[in-house]
Amino acid sequence: MAYTLDLSGRVALVTGASSGLGEQFARTLASAGAAVVLASRRTERLKSLRVDIEAQGGDAHVVSLDVTDALSIEAAVEYAESEVGPIDILINNASAISLTATAQTEAKRFDLMHDINVRGTFLMTKACIPFLAKGKNSHILTLSPPLNLHPKWFVNHVAYTISKYDMSMLTIGWAREFKDQGIAANSLWPRTTIDTAAVRNLLGGQMLANMSRKPEILADAAYYILCKSATSCTGNLFIDEQVLAAEGITDLSHYAVVPGAELYTDLFVE
Repeated sequence: MAYTLDLSGRVALVTGASSGLGEQFARTLASAGAAVVLASRRTERLKSLRVDIEAQGGDAHVVSLDVTDALSIEAAVEYAESEVGPIDILINNASAISLTATAQTEAKRFDLMHDINVRGTFLMTKACIPFLAKGKNSHILTLSPPLNLHPKWFVNHVAYTISKYDMSMLTIGWAREFKDQGIAANSLWPRTTIDTAAVRNLLGGQMLANMSRKPEILADAAYYILCKSATSCTGNLFIDEQVLAAEGITDLSHYAVVPGAELYTDLFVE
């Protein structure tokens, strides 16, 4: 896709940037001109990604980040501020998943999902607020779903569901809390499953991957959200298709992993 709206001069910090959706967010934002801070515990993979982005003319920086560690979060944000510039965009992409019923959800797995999905997202945003307040058209974008309270989205994986819904509720709260500082807070979620390691390894293997879309669709939707005015585009729990349709993009066939294949609707979406 041609990124006609320029993000030059803006700094984006992407958590969980070493693979999957985080990697694609980084590539897309760099292609649109942003300086991208690649944050993850997998720094060797980040270094390889930085080389790829720079080979395409992009601006990328690597920082080690463990979102379960408050000191690691503070160090990563301070690095971005001092070495790259004021953070204008925070992508809360890092997440943990376990689609297990209550009896099968171990304490350590419950804790991990809430440490990464909820506590990590909260502390990451908290650390960035002083810098976002000084940024240009500052946005917080969190990868979390619309709030659908039908019991079917809780019954088989309540621990995971409440961790992701907590992320969406953070978005709603932040949109109002940071409104006067000119900081937007939105969430984004895919209409269909996305071909990532989670889909391949945890959900449905290659069969489900073949019924999914490429990560580019979510990254392109994010790009359009981040180009909007932070003072008017805030407090939304977006679905990728809706974002693209608002931009006049309705032919989504090129995002399919297998052209023409039946697509599988993602969790939390009717």
